[in-house]
Amino acid sequence: MSEHKAPKDIKEKIKDHYAKAINLKVQNVTDSLQMTSTNSCCSSTDDKKESTESSCCSPQPVEFDKEAAERFAKMAGYTDEQLADMPGTVSSFGCGNPVAFMKVKPGEVVLDLGSGSGLDLILAAKKVGDTGKAIGLDMTDAMIDVCRKNLVTAGIKNAEVRKGEMEKMPVVDSEVDWIISNCVINLSPEKEQVFAEAFRVLKPGGQVMVSDIVTIGLPDEFRSDIGAWVGCIAGAVEEDEYISLMQKAGFTDVEVTEKLVYDSSSLAAMANDNCGCGTDGDRTFSLEDADKYAGKVATVRVYAKKPGGC
Repeated sequence: MSEHKAPKDIKEKIKDHYAKAINLKVQNVTDSLQMTSTNSCCSSTDDKKESTESSCCSPQPVEFDKEAAERFAKMAGYTDEQLADMPGTVSSFGCGNPVAFMKVKPGEVVLDLGSGSGLDLILAAKKVGDTGKAIGLDMTDAMIDVCRKNLVTAGIKNAEVRKGEMEKMPVVDSEVDWIISNCVINLSPEKEQVFAEAFRVLKPGGQVMVSDIVTIGLPDEFRSDIGAWVGCIAGAVEEDEYISLMQKAGFTDVEVTEKLVYDSSSLAAMANDNCGCGTDGDRTFSLEDADKYAGKVATVRVYAKKPGGC
Protein backbone atom coordinates (compact mmCIF):
# COMPACT_ATOMS: atom_id res chain seq x y z
CA MET A 1 0.00 0.00 0.00
CA SER A 2 1.35 3.40 -0.96
CA GLU A 3 1.80 6.14 1.57
CA HIS A 4 -1.00 8.15 -0.01
CA LYS A 5 -3.48 5.34 0.49
CA ALA A 6 -3.19 5.11 4.28
CA PRO A 7 -6.80 4.95 5.53
CA LYS A 8 -6.42 7.93 7.87
CA ASP A 9 -4.96 10.13 5.13
CA ILE A 10 -7.73 9.19 2.74
CA LYS A 11 -10.52 9.87 5.23
CA GLU A 12 -9.11 13.25 6.22
CA LYS A 13 -8.81 14.24 2.56
CA ILE A 14 -12.37 13.12 1.89
CA LYS A 15 -13.71 15.05 4.89
CA ASP A 16 -11.90 18.18 3.75
CA HIS A 17 -13.10 17.87 0.17
CA TYR A 18 -16.77 17.36 0.99
CA ALA A 19 -16.75 20.05 3.65
CA LYS A 20 -15.48 22.49 1.02
CA ALA A 21 -18.00 21.21 -1.52
CA ILE A 22 -21.04 21.69 0.70
CA ASN A 23 -19.80 25.01 2.06
CA LEU A 24 -19.41 26.27 -1.50
CA LYS A 25 -22.94 25.12 -2.29
CA VAL A 26 -24.34 26.90 0.78
CA GLN A 27 -22.41 30.07 -0.03
CA ASN A 28 -23.64 30.13 -3.60
CA VAL A 29 -27.24 29.62 -2.53
CA THR A 30 -26.83 32.46 -0.03
CA ASP A 31 -25.21 34.70 -2.65
CA SER A 32 -27.97 33.92 -5.12
CA LEU A 33 -30.68 34.88 -2.63
CA GLN A 34 -28.89 38.09 -1.77
CA MET A 35 -28.38 39.04 -5.41
CA THR A 36 -32.07 38.53 -6.25
CA SER A 37 -33.39 40.33 -3.19
CA THR A 38 -35.56 43.34 -3.99
CA ASN A 39 -33.51 45.30 -1.48
CA SER A 40 -30.28 44.59 -3.30
CA CYS A 41 -28.69 46.89 -5.83
CA CYS A 42 -27.99 43.71 -7.78
CA SER A 43 -31.67 43.47 -8.69
CA SER A 44 -31.49 46.54 -10.91
CA THR A 45 -32.46 46.00 -14.54
CA ASP A 46 -30.77 49.17 -15.77
CA ASP A 47 -28.81 48.77 -18.94
CA LYS A 48 -25.99 50.80 -17.42
CA LYS A 49 -23.81 48.50 -15.33
CA GLU A 50 -21.77 49.75 -12.45
CA SER A 51 -18.03 49.43 -12.50
CA THR A 52 -16.29 46.72 -10.50
CA GLU A 53 -15.01 49.32 -8.06
CA SER A 54 -18.43 50.85 -7.32
CA SER A 55 -20.80 47.91 -7.52
CA CYS A 56 -22.06 46.32 -4.31
CA CYS A 57 -22.32 43.13 -6.34
CA SER A 58 -18.57 42.86 -6.78
CA PRO A 59 -16.55 40.81 -6.54
CA GLN A 60 -18.86 38.21 -8.03
CA PRO A 61 -19.16 34.93 -6.11
CA VAL A 62 -17.73 31.77 -7.59
CA GLU A 63 -20.35 30.56 -10.02
CA PHE A 64 -22.14 27.31 -9.19
CA ASP A 65 -23.27 25.59 -12.34
CA LYS A 66 -26.80 24.69 -11.23
CA GLU A 67 -27.81 23.47 -14.68
CA ALA A 68 -24.83 21.12 -14.81
CA ALA A 69 -25.65 19.81 -11.34
CA GLU A 70 -29.27 19.22 -12.33
CA ARG A 71 -28.23 17.45 -15.54
CA PHE A 72 -26.00 15.12 -13.55
CA ALA A 73 -28.73 14.49 -10.98
CA LYS A 74 -31.13 13.51 -13.75
CA MET A 75 -28.50 11.30 -15.34
CA ALA A 76 -28.20 9.65 -11.92
CA GLY A 77 -31.90 8.81 -11.94
CA TYR A 78 -33.63 11.69 -10.12
CA THR A 79 -36.90 12.99 -11.51
CA ASP A 80 -37.97 16.62 -11.83
CA GLU A 81 -40.68 15.92 -9.25
CA GLN A 82 -38.17 14.59 -6.72
CA LEU A 83 -35.82 17.54 -7.20
CA ALA A 84 -38.55 20.20 -7.22
CA ASP A 85 -39.37 19.89 -3.52
CA MET A 86 -35.80 19.83 -2.29
CA PRO A 87 -34.25 22.63 -0.19
CA GLY A 88 -31.80 24.81 -2.10
CA THR A 89 -28.75 23.43 -0.32
CA VAL A 90 -29.46 19.79 -1.20
CA SER A 91 -26.87 18.54 -3.69
CA SER A 92 -26.33 15.25 -5.44
CA PHE A 93 -22.70 14.28 -4.94
CA GLY A 94 -23.57 10.75 -5.98
CA CYS A 95 -23.73 8.60 -9.08
CA GLY A 96 -27.19 7.01 -8.98
CA ASN A 97 -30.50 7.21 -7.14
CA PRO A 98 -30.75 4.06 -4.96
CA VAL A 99 -34.15 5.00 -3.50
CA ALA A 100 -35.90 4.63 -6.85
CA PHE A 101 -35.08 0.92 -6.89
CA MET A 102 -35.65 0.23 -3.19
CA LYS A 103 -38.82 -1.82 -2.55
CA VAL A 104 -39.26 -0.37 0.89
CA LYS A 105 -42.52 -0.69 2.80
CA PRO A 106 -44.14 1.92 5.03
CA GLY A 107 -42.98 1.53 8.61
CA GLU A 108 -39.52 0.19 7.76
CA VAL A 109 -36.16 1.64 8.84
CA VAL A 110 -33.68 2.79 6.20
CA LEU A 111 -30.00 3.59 6.78
CA ASP A 112 -28.29 5.89 4.26
CA LEU A 113 -24.51 5.48 4.29
CA GLY A 114 -22.88 8.82 3.49
CA SER A 115 -26.11 10.81 3.62
CA GLY A 116 -24.40 14.07 2.62
CA SER A 117 -26.75 17.02 2.32
CA GLY A 118 -29.78 14.76 2.56
CA LEU A 119 -31.19 14.13 -0.92
CA ASP A 120 -31.57 10.35 -0.63
CA LEU A 121 -32.36 10.57 3.08
CA ILE A 122 -35.33 12.85 2.41
CA LEU A 123 -36.59 10.61 -0.39
CA ALA A 124 -36.25 7.52 1.82
CA ALA A 125 -38.05 9.21 4.73
CA LYS A 126 -40.97 10.00 2.44
CA LYS A 127 -41.14 6.39 1.26
CA VAL A 128 -41.22 4.81 4.73
CA GLY A 129 -43.87 7.24 5.93
CA ASP A 130 -44.66 8.51 9.40
CA THR A 131 -44.49 5.04 10.91
CA GLY A 132 -41.04 4.40 9.48
CA LYS A 133 -37.65 5.99 10.02
CA ALA A 134 -34.70 7.10 7.93
CA ILE A 135 -31.21 7.31 9.45
CA GLY A 136 -28.40 9.20 7.79
CA LEU A 137 -24.75 8.46 8.52
CA ASP A 138 -21.94 10.86 7.65
CA MET A 139 -18.48 11.64 8.98
CA THR A 140 -18.24 15.26 7.81
CA ASP A 141 -19.48 17.88 10.29
CA ALA A 142 -20.36 20.43 7.60
CA MET A 143 -22.47 17.88 5.72
CA ILE A 144 -24.26 16.80 8.89
CA ASP A 145 -25.08 20.41 9.80
CA VAL A 146 -26.49 21.18 6.35
CA CYS A 147 -28.40 17.89 6.22
CA ARG A 148 -30.11 18.52 9.55
CA LYS A 149 -31.16 21.98 8.40
CA ASN A 150 -32.46 20.53 5.13
CA LEU A 151 -34.56 17.98 7.01
CA VAL A 152 -36.21 20.81 8.92
CA THR A 153 -36.72 22.89 5.77
CA ALA A 154 -38.25 19.90 3.98
CA GLY A 155 -40.58 19.22 6.92
CA ILE A 156 -39.12 15.75 7.50
CA LYS A 157 -39.77 14.55 11.05
CA ASN A 158 -39.06 10.83 10.70
CA ALA A 159 -35.34 11.11 9.94
CA GLU A 160 -32.13 11.74 11.86
CA VAL A 161 -28.44 12.10 11.05
CA ARG A 162 -25.71 10.37 13.04
CA LYS A 163 -22.04 11.21 12.94
CA GLY A 164 -19.79 8.25 12.31
CA GLU A 165 -17.84 6.16 9.84
CA MET A 166 -19.10 3.28 7.74
CA GLU A 167 -16.35 1.06 9.11
CA LYS A 168 -17.75 1.47 12.63
CA MET A 169 -21.40 2.44 12.40
CA PRO A 170 -23.15 4.03 15.39
CA VAL A 171 -26.05 1.63 14.81
CA VAL A 172 -27.10 -1.28 17.02
CA ASP A 173 -27.26 -4.85 15.76
CA SER A 174 -30.25 -5.64 13.53
CA GLU A 175 -31.65 -2.09 13.71
CA VAL A 176 -32.48 -1.46 10.04
CA ASP A 177 -34.51 -3.05 7.25
CA TRP A 178 -32.72 -1.40 4.34
CA ILE A 179 -29.30 0.05 3.63
CA ILE A 180 -28.83 2.48 0.79
CA SER A 181 -25.76 4.38 -0.34
CA ASN A 182 -24.94 6.63 -3.26
CA CYS A 183 -21.37 6.64 -4.54
CA VAL A 184 -19.84 6.47 -1.05
CA ILE A 185 -18.61 2.93 -0.32
CA ASN A 186 -16.00 3.32 -3.07
CA LEU A 187 -14.41 6.05 -0.94
CA SER A 188 -13.66 3.68 1.93
CA PRO A 189 -10.16 2.17 2.08
CA GLU A 190 -11.62 -0.62 4.23
CA LYS A 191 -14.56 -1.91 2.21
CA GLU A 192 -14.47 -5.38 3.79
CA GLN A 193 -15.19 -3.76 7.15
CA VAL A 194 -17.96 -1.61 5.65
CA PHE A 195 -19.80 -4.67 4.37
CA ALA A 196 -19.26 -6.52 7.66
CA GLU A 197 -20.84 -3.59 9.51
CA ALA A 198 -23.68 -3.39 7.01
CA PHE A 199 -24.41 -7.06 7.60
CA ARG A 200 -24.36 -6.54 11.37
CA VAL A 201 -26.83 -3.65 11.51
CA LEU A 202 -29.36 -5.18 9.10
CA LYS A 203 -32.24 -7.19 10.48
CA PRO A 204 -32.45 -10.83 9.33
CA GLY A 205 -33.97 -10.63 5.86
CA GLY A 206 -32.80 -7.03 5.54
CA GLN A 207 -31.86 -5.73 2.12
CA VAL A 208 -29.24 -3.53 0.47
CA MET A 209 -29.60 -1.31 -2.59
CA VAL A 210 -26.55 0.79 -3.33
CA SER A 211 -25.31 2.82 -6.26
CA ASP A 212 -21.57 2.87 -6.56
CA ILE A 213 -18.55 3.13 -8.81
CA VAL A 214 -16.60 0.08 -9.98
CA THR A 215 -13.66 -0.18 -12.31
CA ILE A 216 -12.91 -2.23 -15.40
CA GLY A 217 -9.16 -2.86 -15.61
CA LEU A 218 -8.18 0.55 -14.20
CA PRO A 219 -4.36 0.99 -14.22
CA ASP A 220 -2.60 0.92 -10.85
CA GLU A 221 -0.96 4.28 -11.59
CA PHE A 222 -4.30 6.02 -11.08
CA ARG A 223 -5.07 4.20 -7.82
CA SER A 224 -2.01 5.64 -6.06
CA ASP A 225 -3.29 9.23 -6.24
CA ILE A 226 -5.27 10.45 -3.23
CA GLY A 227 -6.92 13.14 -5.31
CA ALA A 228 -8.33 10.42 -7.52
CA TRP A 229 -9.60 8.63 -4.41
CA VAL A 230 -11.56 11.74 -3.50
CA GLY A 231 -12.86 11.75 -7.06
CA CYS A 232 -14.60 8.39 -6.48
CA ILE A 233 -12.42 6.58 -9.00
CA ALA A 234 -9.11 5.37 -7.55
CA GLY A 235 -10.76 3.81 -4.50
CA ALA A 236 -13.27 1.88 -6.56
CA VAL A 237 -12.68 -1.85 -6.99
CA GLU A 238 -13.38 -4.19 -9.86
CA GLU A 239 -16.99 -5.35 -10.18
CA ASP A 240 -16.18 -8.98 -9.35
CA GLU A 241 -14.27 -7.94 -6.24
CA TYR A 242 -17.16 -5.76 -5.09
CA ILE A 243 -19.56 -8.69 -5.32
CA SER A 244 -17.05 -11.03 -3.66
CA LEU A 245 -16.58 -8.68 -0.69
CA MET A 246 -20.33 -8.58 -0.10
CA GLN A 247 -20.61 -12.34 -0.30
CA LYS A 248 -17.73 -12.81 2.13
CA ALA A 249 -19.56 -10.56 4.58
CA GLY A 250 -22.47 -13.01 4.49
CA PHE A 251 -24.82 -11.44 1.96
CA THR A 252 -26.81 -13.59 -0.44
CA ASP A 253 -28.55 -12.84 -3.74
CA VAL A 254 -25.83 -10.30 -4.56
CA GLU A 255 -26.60 -8.94 -8.00
CA VAL A 256 -25.63 -6.03 -10.20
CA THR A 257 -29.07 -4.92 -11.35
CA GLU A 258 -27.94 -2.07 -13.57
CA LYS A 259 -24.64 -0.94 -15.03
CA LEU A 260 -23.55 2.16 -16.91
CA VAL A 261 -20.04 2.26 -18.36
CA TYR A 262 -18.77 5.82 -18.62
CA ASP A 263 -17.56 7.25 -21.91
CA SER A 264 -15.18 10.21 -21.87
CA SER A 265 -17.89 12.90 -21.68
CA SER A 266 -19.86 11.29 -18.86
CA LEU A 267 -16.65 10.50 -16.98
CA ALA A 268 -15.64 14.15 -17.19
CA ALA A 269 -19.08 15.19 -15.90
CA MET A 270 -18.83 12.78 -12.97
CA ALA A 271 -15.44 14.16 -12.04
CA ASN A 272 -16.56 17.79 -12.28
CA ASP A 273 -16.91 19.45 -8.88
CA ASN A 274 -20.22 21.01 -9.89
CA CYS A 275 -21.82 17.70 -10.79
CA GLY A 276 -20.70 14.76 -8.73
CA CYS A 277 -17.88 13.44 -6.63
CA GLY A 278 -15.31 15.81 -8.01
CA THR A 279 -11.58 15.87 -7.47
CA ASP A 280 -9.52 18.05 -5.21
CA GLY A 281 -6.06 18.86 -4.00
CA ASP A 282 -3.36 16.57 -5.34
CA ARG A 283 -4.93 15.84 -8.70
CA THR A 284 -6.99 17.69 -11.27
CA PHE A 285 -9.11 15.33 -13.35
CA SER A 286 -8.59 16.62 -16.86
CA LEU A 287 -10.30 15.97 -20.17
CA GLU A 288 -7.19 14.03 -21.10
CA ASP A 289 -7.80 11.77 -18.09
CA ALA A 290 -11.42 11.34 -19.16
CA ASP A 291 -10.34 10.16 -22.59
CA LYS A 292 -7.67 7.89 -21.14
CA TYR A 293 -9.97 6.13 -18.66
CA ALA A 294 -13.14 6.02 -20.76
CA GLY A 295 -14.62 2.54 -20.62
CA LYS A 296 -12.71 1.69 -17.46
CA VAL A 297 -15.16 3.15 -14.92
CA ALA A 298 -18.82 2.26 -14.41
CA THR A 299 -21.76 3.07 -12.17
CA VAL A 300 -23.54 0.00 -10.84
CA ARG A 301 -26.63 -0.60 -8.76
CA VAL A 302 -26.09 -3.54 -6.47
CA TYR A 303 -28.75 -5.49 -4.58
CA ALA A 304 -28.05 -7.91 -1.74
CA LYS A 305 -29.89 -9.55 1.12
CA LYS A 306 -29.08 -10.73 4.64
CA PRO A 307 -30.33 -14.30 5.16
CA GLY A 308 -33.21 -14.94 7.55
CA GLY A 309 -36.44 -13.17 8.29
CA CYS A 310 -39.92 -14.16 7.20
